[in-house]
Amino acid sequence: MLMADSAGQRAGGQGTGGDQGPEDQGSAHQRSAEDWTGPGLFTVAPGVHRIPLPLPNDGLRAVNVYAIESGDDLVLVDAGWALAETGGLLDEALDRIGRNSAEITRCLVTHVHRDHYTMAVILRRRFGTHVALGIGDRPSLTAAADAGRENMSEHVRRMERAGAEPVIRALRAGFAGALPEPEDLWEQPDEWVKDQATIKLDGRQLRAVATPGHTQGHTVFADLERNLLFAGDHVLPHITPSVGFEAVVAELPLGDYLRSLRLVLELPDMRLLPAHGPVMDTTHARVHALLAHHEDRLSACLDRIGAGAHTAYETALALPWTRRGRRFSELDPFNQMLAVLETGVHLDLLVAQGRLTRESTSPLVSYALPGPAAR
Repeated sequence: MLMADSAGQRAGGQGTGGDQGPEDQGSAHQRSAEDWTGPGLFTVAPGVHRIPLPLPNDGLRAVNVYAIESGDDLVLVDAGWALAETGGLLDEALDRIGRNSAEITRCLVTHVHRDHYTMAVILRRRFGTHVALGIGDRPSLTAAADAGRENMSEHVRRMERAGAEPVIRALRAGFAGALPEPEDLWEQPDEWVKDQATIKLDGRQLRAVATPGHTQGHTVFADLERNLLFAGDHVLPHITPSVGFEAVVAELPLGDYLRSLRLVLELPDMRLLPAHGPVMDTTHARVHALLAHHEDRLSACLDRIGAGAHTAYETALALPWTRRGRRFSELDPFNQMLAVLETGVHLDLLVAQGRLTRESTSPLVSYALPGPAAR
């Protein structure tokens, strides 16, 4: 799940990197950043192929999964959303390199959100594919499995604490006629991946790096020898990931996310292979832009509280959203929910930093400047 907000324009110096269809290897042709969602298979490095798979009712329209050919291994980093058409599109893409889904030996899933995890469960049911997931996502996956669906109850409670009753009503009205999920896809993985684990493939190895924030278990996979970072939703070229959108939320998810961004700066500046958006030549430039964005949002939230907002909902109403600076009222209810939750994690971090105070009058949580003369 992704955030309605954006970090604004991309950091200077970023190239589009680009990728090529297998029939175009060695040619000068590269796909543009604007059409990264188009179906197919596009080679981004020797033996590494980007496969965009569709998303329903999502402005992003696609999620990138990456097929790695390494000796006898065929491994996916992320697997996509388990839609009726996903399996066919995956096989059509793999057919361009003479492979198919039955040959996938392992799925390395960056985090537990449905557009990354659920197709991995389908592949395991069909072909016995080994599924690996970051261990920090165990609580949220367990909550979803217990409910038989992606558990929204915690999000509703957080919205109640934020004073966002109008958004809750709009969400309930919008989902009232939604069809139930056809089956429970929230099964446990075969392997819980720990931080700094080495993933050994045939002729290649990846380092698993825990990057909590987007979810508690988010994990990126670094091919240090080939200078490639399979970044999942941790670092995206055009938008900011949502923070803490999961069934079991960390105490300070934004603090976790900012630390995880700085952790990536301690790694070599690798080529960015994101789950949403085009491949980029640098990761560090985008990380610096994301860090600057969140500092700006923290300051903006502080200003809105100083101007009279008291709750996360009131603060979100007063902030601009998306790269276009849209008003909160222009967002659809789902993105309004993401905006309120995102504002809440910024306000909570400001409290932890001593820049705001917080008061709870069940269920409402309100914020204020620390002292009458603070501003």
